[in-house]
Amino acid sequence: MTNLFISLVVCIVLVLVMLIITFNKLSVKKNQISNAISSLDALFIKRTDLIPNLISVVKKYVNYEKETLEAITKLRTSNGNDYLKDDQTTKLMKSLMINVENYPELKANTQFTNLQYSFNECEEQIAAGRRFLSSSITDYNDQVVVFPSNIIAGLFGFKIHQWEFATEKQRENVDAETLMN
Repeated sequence: MTNLFISLVVCIVLVLVMLIITFNKLSVKKNQISNAISSLDALFIKRTDLIPNLISVVKKYVNYEKETLEAITKLRTSNGNDYLKDDQTTKLMKSLMINVENYPELKANTQFTNLQYSFNECEEQIAAGRRFLSSSITDYNDQVVVFPSNIIAGLFGFKIHQWEFATEKQRENVDAETLMN
């Protein structure tokens, strides 16, 4: 009788341990899905905030470079111009020299390269986030449907997670050409 009682207690303890372990696994996997969704939301927000701001910076830089080059051209072509006074020439030259010292390399293409790099980095992070979400949902759903964890999932109300699909707005790629105009 004592052996039977001990065996019964051991079986009950093992079942409870299995129940607790499986419940915890399901809870962790469900939390991973929430984490993945939250991470993706943060990446979408980053893309929405970052890209237009970067484009604005590039536009300002291109405009600055254009104005600087136009001023240099004007200075070169106006040397024989009687209408341009000496003090204007001196002021313009000082201003240009300060700009050249501060920005020795006037090249907007570097800014465009940085913009392109930021675009690519942002999209790669979003793709990685989507892969993580997909993997998390698959792991969780597998745990919910596989025996014996499906029994425990049913007991505690764990259901298959529905796949999250991007909204039409999220699926739209950021149109840099529109933002540049």
